[in-house]
Amino acid sequence: MNQVPTAPDGLQAAGRERAMRRALALARLGPAHGPNPRVGCVLLDPDGRTVAEGYHRGAGTPHAEAAALADARTRGVDPRGTTAVVTLEPCAHHGRTGPCADALIEAGVAAVHVAVGDPNPVATGGATRLRDAGIPVSVGLLADDGEELLRPWLHAVRTGRPYVTLKLATSLDGRVAAVDGTSRWITGPQARAHAHTVRAQVDAIAVGSGTALVDDPSLTARRADGGLFEHQPLRVVLGRRSVPDDARLRGPGGPLLQLPTHDLDVALRELGGREVRHVLVEGGPKLATALLAADLVDELHAYVAPVLLGAGATAVGDLGVTTIGEAARFATEDVTRLGDDVLLVARRLKPAEDMSVEDRSAAGRSAAGRSAAGPSAAVQTAALSTQDGRPGRRTQEEI
Repeated sequence: MNQVPTAPDGLQAAGRERAMRRALALARLGPAHGPNPRVGCVLLDPDGRTVAEGYHRGAGTPHAEAAALADARTRGVDPRGTTAVVTLEPCAHHGRTGPCADALIEAGVAAVHVAVGDPNPVATGGATRLRDAGIPVSVGLLADDGEELLRPWLHAVRTGRPYVTLKLATSLDGRVAAVDGTSRWITGPQARAHAHTVRAQVDAIAVGSGTALVDDPSLTARRADGGLFEHQPLRVVLGRRSVPDDARLRGPGGPLLQLPTHDLDVALRELGGREVRHVLVEGGPKLATALLAADLVDELHAYVAPVLLGAGATAVGDLGVTTIGEAARFATEDVTRLGDDVLLVARRLKPAEDMSVEDRSAAGRSAAGRSAAGPSAAVQTAALSTQDGRPGRRTQEEI
């Protein structure tokens, strides 16, 4: 539940919430991609009226608090005595810009309301610095909304690996290709256009080397007219087989990075070390299976077309599930119609969430058995099985 902490400045709860909702809306105007979080800030006068606002426009630009203070001065408003309502705890470190906590102290703000505390060990400490300067700080105002806004960024900072969105485009019976290997196009133009808008919002797109060789994708984010979006994500190929010099992956688009490993955790942590916060995986059934078996998928984007194939490659292979209690469970967040197709967005449930006592018990016994056999056996089976050499068989790519 959203929390509404006691105001240190006497502002009414409704006014504080209204200001925070505006700050969240401002934050969403910033880019979803990049190493920095999306942050919004609103300055209120002692009567609760908005006198200035700002948001972070991307790496290297002023942070939201600095932008709001600059907006106040542009409007001829003295920020002294105002209340800052900000979606993320003000930073306390020197990066490309100075500490936001110091900027608020120097401006003479009277109080600060924050939605989410900063988990970044490099930047955290702003609330403490403000309090040490005698400025009251409350943390937790519309916290659920703040967490939702910052979900991929928070996940990456807390875990050291990017938030993983797995894209699937399937027929009604879960096929991603026909028996002869053909797969273009299962979904229609509206679904494909939507997928490109998602590409334009992530930091990286990843495929296995088999998909890179067989499908020769460009992995660019393209507009409906075929032109490229301004932001082009990093193009990542997982696996040891080299990308040919004439591959489309080496053409116009984002930079190309090959990670010659079959260890998905190592690969994701490498991307995390490169400040990749959100990665979209479009790598075919084998890579999808390996990620799901390793419990590394945070969100699913399933584009489902009203088509029946009856045979052919399936979206996901064997996950080692032998009983319903072991199923990889996701919670539906949204369902959108895109022409004749449907997009289902689902997020990973926490372990044992939404399970019966019997299912949890069965899953625990099965997990114990798999652990005795080796913790990565299912991942190795999914990721390292050999290919049969049939051209165009998307189930046979090697990551």
